[in-house]
Amino acid sequence: MPSSEPQDSISATILQLNPKDNVGVATGNLEPDQVAAWGQDVIRARERIPMGHKIALKPVDVGEKIVKWGMPIGSATRQISPGEAVHLHNMKSDYLPTFTLDGSNPYLS
Repeated sequence: MPSSEPQDSISATILQLNPKDNVGVATGNLEPDQVAAWGQDVIRARERIPMGHKIALKPVDVGEKIVKWGMPIGSATRQISPGEAVHLHNMKSDYLPTFTLDGSNPYLS
């Protein structure tokens, strides 16, 4: 849910790639409690969010699809609040396993 901060306190921008998205992309590093512009609204970061990472724009329930570019990219593994970072600590891919350098990725062999 957007907050209603004064315009002069906004110090960053969130890019929503598609109107269907429930996450946006931080266009700069966000620190906890930092206010960022999101279209005509603003959103307050609840934690550190590095540039290029996903930030929840709306509440996301456990099991709900994470939508970016208008397409589902995974599912929430726990409740996610607006302003939280969205990454592997609170979502999972519904399509492909996450490969690491432990030998499980056939493309790195």
